[in-house]
Amino acid sequence: MRQRRRNLDVEQRRLAATQTARRVARSTVFLRSRHIVCYLPNDGELDPAPLLEIAWSMNKVCYLPVLDALHPGRLWFTQFYPDSKLVPNRFGIPEPLAVARRKVQPWRLDLILVPLVAFDDHGNRLGMGKGFYDRTLSFLHRRQHWKKPRLLGIAYDFQRVANLPVDPWDVPLYGIATETGFYTSDTAGRFASGR
Repeated sequence: MRQRRRNLDVEQRRLAATQTARRVARSTVFLRSRHIVCYLPNDGELDPAPLLEIAWSMNKVCYLPVLDALHPGRLWFTQFYPDSKLVPNRFGIPEPLAVARRKVQPWRLDLILVPLVAFDDHGNRLGMGKGFYDRTLSFLHRRQHWKKPRLLGIAYDFQRVANLPVDPWDVPLYGIATETGFYTSDTAGRFASGR
């Protein structure tokens, strides 16, 4: 999957990012969200930049994930502006400069857009294998009703597979957006087209 992402040409990436942004921007979860976490693409991930532009134009507050230096393996989130100064973290992924960071706890956020390597019909996500999102959002396993923030996977449609292995610590997605569809979990735990 990672190689297939990397093999996409610039026009294929741009078109998929634009189509996905349009789908997400019309979704109820996006329209109702004020505090939204995006990410900067790495390793061929679908680029959420067009959606970021839409969010900023709607006066939504946008954030980026930042590696937590005090708790290795965890993330925290900091506000992201169009003119934010960025520096690469230890994985080479740009993050806001340390002097500009203000830590925001994940339960204060409405929506987190998460990249992925693959996803399945049950809302399971295969990431890059480090478990940063799962550890950071593990508190969602203890919540029965208030499920904030919602996790929305952002991917190319070809990253969909029938089933993925699931571990007890995996945090399932609320939905997945691709260039061809927007899927949310139904009452049976399977993903279906939704808004």
